Amino acid sequence: MKTIPHFIGGRKTEGTSLRRSDVFNPATGEIQAQVILGDTTDLEAAVSAAKAAFPEWAETPALTRSRILFRVRDLVEKNADKLAALISSEHGKTIPDAKGEVTRGMEVIEFATAAPEILKGEYTEQVSRGIDAWTIRQPLGIAAGITPFNFPVMVPLWMAPMAIATGNCFIIKPSERDPSSSVMLAEIFKEAGLPDGVLQ
Repeated sequence: MKTIPHFIGGRKTEGTSLRRSDVFNPATGEIQAQVILGDTTDLEAAVSAAKAAFPEWAETPALTRSRILFRVRDLVEKNADKLAALISSEHGKTIPDAKGEVTRGMEVIEFATAAPEILKGEYTEQVSRGIDAWTIRQPLGIAAGITPFNFPVMVPLWMAPMAIATGNCFIIKPSERDPSSSVMLAEIFKEAGLPDGVLQ
């Protein structure tokens, strides 16, 4: 039986939890895999990895972050058929519908690549008598997203690229019904050059 692991600190891991949940093939109703359900220790490991990666990632220039996201976008496009097949096999969408979901996710990656422009601050002189105003955009830390089963690729790609582009670390908690695509996305981000711990 195939086991779907966590992705923490740049690698797949089974973590510490002994709990599992069946992942069904919606076309046949058969169990096709088991996903490991995380426990408190697994969550703490993900947060610790993100905390360790955050200071350096926050100091990484927006242009460098953007270039990684360009590579992520190219790899998502290259692997669109595989991602669509995963969506279809665990969620039940038709392949064309699943490919459409991947395309919608890529649109946000493309937007996030504009980080060097989007993150520019602003300066306004004399907003009031003797008062000038500055806008400075800075990373906040670790963000997390709990994604629904109905869009297992699109929704993570609506969240993670923006958090990562702005210098934050990100933790995805996918649905236990169709988790494989989130693991594949994490592998794609790593292949694109994202430092370990920035995405769990």
